[in-house]
Amino acid sequence: MKTVRIGVLSTAKIGRTKVIPGMRQASNCEVTAIASRDEDRARRAALELNIPKAYGSYEDLLGDPDIDAVYIPLPNHLHTPWAKAALEAGKHVLCEKPVALTSDEAQTLLDAAAEHPKLKIMEAFMYRFHPQWIKTAELVRSGAIGETTAIQSFFSYYNDDPANIRNMADIGGGGLMDIGCYSISLSRLIFDSEPERVAGFSDIDPEFNTDRLFSGMMDFGGRISSFTCSTQLTPYQQVDIFGTTGRIQIPIPFNAPPDRPCIILLQDDAAGVIETITFDAYDQYAIQAELFAEAILENTDVPTPLSDAFDNMHVLETLARSARLGEWLAC
Repeated sequence: MKTVRIGVLSTAKIGRTKVIPGMRQASNCEVTAIASRDEDRARRAALELNIPKAYGSYEDLLGDPDIDAVYIPLPNHLHTPWAKAALEAGKHVLCEKPVALTSDEAQTLLDAAAEHPKLKIMEAFMYRFHPQWIKTAELVRSGAIGETTAIQSFFSYYNDDPANIRNMADIGGGGLMDIGCYSISLSRLIFDSEPERVAGFSDIDPEFNTDRLFSGMMDFGGRISSFTCSTQLTPYQQVDIFGTTGRIQIPIPFNAPPDRPCIILLQDDAAGVIETITFDAYDQYAIQAELFAEAILENTDVPTPLSDAFDNMHVLETLARSARLGEWLAC
């Protein structure tokens, strides 16, 4: 096998507009099928995206022997059930974040993956693979900003559509699940550890019962990461990483555009300068697909193990519980 044949479970917008076009740019995989519970919708998506096969059920796609792996962009509450079903069908899995609604559910997926050790499964935190984040992590590890002790991040958009899955509490909607998970992930990545305690603060939409505004603090043993995310604020995103001798700012940390360069800003106090580091245009979804397929073809570990998804879910869950209780919680 020289390429990985991928089937897509769902015609979700993120798949149609971002992930599938990115996969098309990867040299070692191809999208060969797409499924929906509505066969006409699957056929329309297949025609629009030039995908050879369309299925009117997820089960039918999983039963296709010519599919090696699946990408799952379903609503949050369906991530774990269909990831487990895909593993049982003998397919490798790339699943949108978060992979579960709770850490207990994430544990069941870890257990299922352990029963299929030859299959690869990875959470789709695509931002980690963009060169701007690779460089940021290298700068932090090398001491370019001294001892890193604080992170601040912000991520927001405006969506008050009651029919949108992000506004449905019972299926995993809300700001923390949808975008706050990025701030948790990047903090664990940069500090290269897990928080000791967390505090969460939320404003709940009276109609949707989702957190339309969530702020969190994570204490990594005296190193602090704070963040705010919202589903009902003007669209904005930025990450600032502070050290004892400098600072790194990432102006477009999560939705890095695939068609134009990105920058990060490096403040060096000793030199008294702020350096702009520019990166060529990269499609982070294409990089993600390339690395996922490479792990399958070469039988190596995926870049981020499923255990990382479990750890991220555990922090997210503890933050949500902290917001409900109104107190700091050990993590």
